[in-house]
Amino acid sequence: MANRHPSPQRTESGEQPRDRTAELTADIETTGYYPQVVAAGIADALADEPVLAYVLHHEPTFEREEVRRHMTVLTLTPSRLVLAHTDEHSADDILPEPYTSTTTEAVPLRTVDSVVVTRTVPMATAVGAVSARDTAEVVLTIGWGAVRRLDLEPAGCSDPACEADHGYTGSATADDFSLRVSAAADGGAAVQRLLAFSRELSAATSRPRW
Repeated sequence: MANRHPSPQRTESGEQPRDRTAELTADIETTGYYPQVVAAGIADALADEPVLAYVLHHEPTFEREEVRRHMTVLTLTPSRLVLAHTDEHSADDILPEPYTSTTTEAVPLRTVDSVVVTRTVPMATAVGAVSARDTAEVVLTIGWGAVRRLDLEPAGCSDPACEADHGYTGSATADDFSLRVSAAADGGAAVQRLLAFSRELSAATSRPRW
């Protein structure tokens, strides 16, 4: 019988990548942010695939005079990138009491066409070898064609006296998902974890597509 899922790519040493599903579950439990709800949503989206890499980001959001919490979990499997967002809500027309909502999206790795990593490094440390510990902020932007941002501006020419209408010029960039983590707000360890996940994702998307 054929395997249900593609086998994980072997490392340079020939070993299978470690399945980190149990580690992910433990970290979700440690956050204390509706762990059963978050874990259940991710488990359904993973569909029994092993977890090769992951990153959690727990942050507050502000709505009028209330502070609400939000959790984002990015999970890398042998064939997919799984994104999960969990929010908490006050009672409204949907439910008469406070509730949570979890949204998951499973993106095939073959469709990921852009992994953009922006690092912010203080000038005082940007001399010589720069490590993940020197990074003050990281922004990871991932694109797979579902959402594109179009930036336009009036086009011109080299003639300063020209008054002709040259139309518009601009660029279209993939912007399906973006996550920002800073050492000041989230801690240096969070920055290093996001950089590590970015490396794993870049390596996964560079492999031959099935």
